[in-house]
Amino acid sequence: MQLEQFNQLPDEEALSAVRPCLDVERWGDAIVSSRPFSSRQELLSFAAEAASPFTESELERALSHHPRIGERAAGEAHEASLSRSEQAALNISQTTAVALAAGNKAYEEKFDRVFLIRAAGRSSEEILAALNARLGHTAEEEQAIVDHQLREIAALRLKGVVSA
Repeated sequence: MQLEQFNQLPDEEALSAVRPCLDVERWGDAIVSSRPFSSRQELLSFAAEAASPFTESELERALSHHPRIGERAAGEAHEASLSRSEQAALNISQTTAVALAAGNKAYEEKFDRVFLIRAAGRSSEEILAALNARLGHTAEEEQAIVDHQLREIAALRLKGVVSA
């Protein structure tokens, strides 16, 4: 939809439009209550900083909609559809798929959450390298990276929802 349309939506409809981008209530509420935006860039810039930082429960809720990297998102929810399209461009070899599965398992054992990375614009090899590098992080270091990656994914999704 056009930015002008988004700015004029009733609050509940605007929330429904942004929720699949990032299911963090505080983030969506901040965007909706800050309308109208004068430009798409203003909206995207605001969204990049809204509700910063995420709480642990907000991260947990947001991450619950993200499949493991290299796995196909199940279900008919809009978030699942977005995840499938974001990972569709990945050309994953069998060797890389096995390594990603092992890396996902190690990451979940260490951090007790799904490995999250913006897949758009990255190769499966780049993602695997990032996964392996991030396994060496502390929980605090990883928290900041997950927060950033979640914001990048949300911004990409919001670009798909609101056009100039």
